[in-house]
Amino acid sequence: MTTRGPMTTPDPVAARGPLAACGPMAARTPIVARRPMAALCRARGLPAALCLVLVAALGSLVSCSGGGGGPETTLHVLASDELTDMEPLLGRLRQDTGVRLDMDYRPTNDASDTLLTGRHSYDLAWLSSDRYFRLKAKRAAAGTHPAAIVQSASVMRSPVVVGLTRDVARTLRAEAPGGRLSWADLADAAATGTVRFGMADPRHSNSGLAALVGVATAAAGTGSALRPQDVSCDRLRGFRSGQTLTAESSHALLDAFAERPGRTNALITYESELLTLNASGRLKQPLEIVHPADGMVLSDYPLLLLDQRSRDAYDRVVKWLTAADHQREIMRRTLRRPVSTAVARDPRLTAPLDNALYFPDDPAVLDRLLADYGDPRRRVADQVIFLLDFSASMRGSRTTALRAAFAGLSGADSSATGKFVRFYQGEKLTVIRFGGRPLAERTVTVHGGADLTALTDFVADGGYDGSTAVWSALDHGYGTAERALGADPGRAVAIVLMTDGENNAGIDRATFVSRYRARPADARAVHTYPVHFGDADAAELRQVASVTGGRMVDARHSSLSSAFKEIRGCS
Repeated sequence: MTTRGPMTTPDPVAARGPLAACGPMAARTPIVARRPMAALCRARGLPAALCLVLVAALGSLVSCSGGGGGPETTLHVLASDELTDMEPLLGRLRQDTGVRLDMDYRPTNDASDTLLTGRHSYDLAWLSSDRYFRLKAKRAAAGTHPAAIVQSASVMRSPVVVGLTRDVARTLRAEAPGGRLSWADLADAAATGTVRFGMADPRHSNSGLAALVGVATAAAGTGSALRPQDVSCDRLRGFRSGQTLTAESSHALLDAFAERPGRTNALITYESELLTLNASGRLKQPLEIVHPADGMVLSDYPLLLLDQRSRDAYDRVVKWLTAADHQREIMRRTLRRPVSTAVARDPRLTAPLDNALYFPDDPAVLDRLLADYGDPRRRVADQVIFLLDFSASMRGSRTTALRAAFAGLSGADSSATGKFVRFYQGEKLTVIRFGGRPLAERTVTVHGGADLTALTDFVADGGYDGSTAVWSALDHGYGTAERALGADPGRAVAIVLMTDGENNAGIDRATFVSRYRARPADARAVHTYPVHFGDADAAELRQVASVTGGRMVDARHSSLSSAFKEIRGCS
């Protein structure tokens, strides 16, 4: 008697054999393949069961070729982590083209750094933008061999924009001409604490770097690609003071924003990601999306061919991704703008992009931007020490000009430049009035308008003296800087020296230099920026700049306010 195991229901997939793994189409063995095989079986007298196996195997080979008539091709792809939302489409791409994309996701700039080393085994790269890579490759370190881009094709587009909570958007629009907000408006609101924003770390993420380029380009006001001399060291400080949330990638940033509502009231990232977040139901109220009037940096998600041997498969993938039907599906799933002009835009994607900003073409610009912005997790405000000449010659119009300069830095200047360089939340400001000796000193940490008013009043509060002790005032300023650094070693400190006369009292240059060189290294690293004002001795002011590593600014041909804007906060 034969013992039988428990009855089982046949697995329909297993019953179809190896071809089942290739998807529903694999079970449909082409008739043209079945007939010759069946004839061969009969001619050779093979058993019927074996014939069935051979027919199934042949069907599997034909069906699994992905429509390309050959075996499946796997391409290894280094990809921006934003592209995880393309995963649902990659299965269809594989089925239609016979090309499987094996994706390795990383933050965009980190992925670019991998390509810069030349030590990789990727066939393709698919980045939100390749501009960081191309720029850095221009000045690759000695001994490195950056990946060569054989071919490139844009797949979709999305600008880096700003999402604001409704209340903040309403407040800012009410003060902006025509209700159109700019990066300058956002920088001004960040400096006052009105805007508290989240932005991905520009050292790792393309969205953070693109935002930084946008802000710096708008601050430069040239309307063209940033040059190293356009990156002013003080114009991002107020903007940076408003950042209260960061992450290495834009996806992680959005998660952090949604999980901790109230910590921030603005997000700076891709238009597509803000729209997706709004549609997700994760927010109590959707964010209002702002396309800054002074320009945006656009990401075009290029697919890059790195290995010439993969060109055929690459061409198939590009053709599939840019076909109108698939572009429409990409737009629907990701809310990125299609590159195909044959695809009608989603109503949410109709805002014009006619003010796209140029990306820098000099790697030194990126180096300066990233160095100046620093680590967004480490928010240490700067300290500026103002040494202001209050000799008798400053009475009248010169004091009026000085007070106007401080009022402008406190927010009275509504120009685009004024908004970028104003005093900002958390900044520490020390004003020392001097004549033949230090006369009075006041330090405030900016928390609101009352602090700035008190400082402006102190600047204009009389107390003139008949002499001008430039080197003694400078020695006093470095003593203040040394104490500030002792209390907070991470703080960036700078000194601004303003005088309208020549040194005629106090210590001489040699004595100052001797004392300066005896100070600790961090105090010696504090730069002084002398402002040439009135009849001051230009040669002596140049010596001040030379000794301390700063530079002289001439206020005689512009204004004291412009001079302070140019150098305030530099370090």
